[in-house]
Amino acid sequence: MLDGQSFLISRAVPGSCEQESKWIYMTQHLLESSSNKRPPSQESEEQEQGDRGKRKKSPECPDTPDITDTEHALDLSDRQGSDGDYDDANSFINPLGRDITISCLLRCSRSDYGVIASLNQSFRSLIRSGVLYKLRRQMGITEHWVYFSCNVLEWEAYDPYRGRWIAIPKMPPNECFMCSDKESLAVGTELLVFGKEVTSHIVLRYSMLTNSWSPGIVMNSPRCLFGSASLGEKAIIAGGTDAQGTILSSAELYNSETQTWETLPAMNRARKLCSGVFMDGKFYVIGGMASNTEVLTCGEEYDLNRRSWTVIPNMSAGLNGASGAPPLVAVVNNELYAADYAEKEVRKYDKENNAWITLGKLPERSVSMNGWGLAFRACGERLIVIGGPRGSMGGTIELNSWIPNEGPPEWNIIASKQSGSFVYNCAVMGC
Repeated sequence: MLDGQSFLISRAVPGSCEQESKWIYMTQHLLESSSNKRPPSQESEEQEQGDRGKRKKSPECPDTPDITDTEHALDLSDRQGSDGDYDDANSFINPLGRDITISCLLRCSRSDYGVIASLNQSFRSLIRSGVLYKLRRQMGITEHWVYFSCNVLEWEAYDPYRGRWIAIPKMPPNECFMCSDKESLAVGTELLVFGKEVTSHIVLRYSMLTNSWSPGIVMNSPRCLFGSASLGEKAIIAGGTDAQGTILSSAELYNSETQTWETLPAMNRARKLCSGVFMDGKFYVIGGMASNTEVLTCGEEYDLNRRSWTVIPNMSAGLNGASGAPPLVAVVNNELYAADYAEKEVRKYDKENNAWITLGKLPERSVSMNGWGLAFRACGERLIVIGGPRGSMGGTIELNSWIPNEGPPEWNIIASKQSGSFVYNCAVMGC
């Protein structure tokens, strides 16, 4: 999600609730009880690398939603009976019961879910069902991980809360897909990568629940070079070009829970190489090209309730050029920011006056080729810039972070590693 509020884990915090330390203690107790009752059966779903960081405690946590209707999401075939350990999939830890067990797990970091899934088949089934993430969305609990690709067909992820690099399996090899333009989109617990085969568009889908790649569902009107953004389990894509190169004005909505595409009303202007964001509950398409030479300076706002588009003149003036990358934009706390790659500056959008205000500079060591190869994303309440210097001996990728405030940007390097320093694709998954 794009609207997280907390430094560590974004939450909608009510007036009173139990301290998270109590939940951590209870979770540790139930995990120890479970591991003593039955040994781990499988390895963690997500291979994690690096040192474990210490997670700061949030002072409060929200009430737990009703979880009695989530049983249908579990695979009933996972119920145990032959060995006498677990006769009912609803009873994960007999002394605590299913509901309290789930309530504890909701407060755990999703970095720990892979280990929890290895305890026994009941926990594994629960983690892979996605029920916990659905309940976390209802509670307003969100952790944002950054997924990016600096090498073709290879992705990696970074957890800024624990300071960990997470290994992602390689994408299935495909010569045509490797050479085509690719877009990426993180929605729900999925990472979608869009590309082309010889004559058609394809989608590859990475599931965080299974830590694996599989073919994704193709759009009703397949395309590339589009603008997109996600909000929870849903995402909107707009514009782009079809397999024949025709520039599109159409738009679609994707639901990751049902893995379905819904055709939306068309925009007022056809555009490619545009960008998309959610802000104030509405979807915005910013900039782009109306042809190979005509740069669009207008944006468009889509109201999900009214199902209509409104043109916003001059919304993206100066953010992209005919030979440059799509506008590098991101939303933090419902405020829109942009990276001016020509001037290496950070700008903030003034909603009332429909104007851009220069705040300061981008990180010094972040370089790009007319905006290509540089990632600028929102990660909870942070802005993240991913890039790095290039040299004859290879490159270094750096993740720079800044929490917007009233002053100029003060970038901090939160992670770096030897890698290709050209970022091909980047997405932030919040769940």
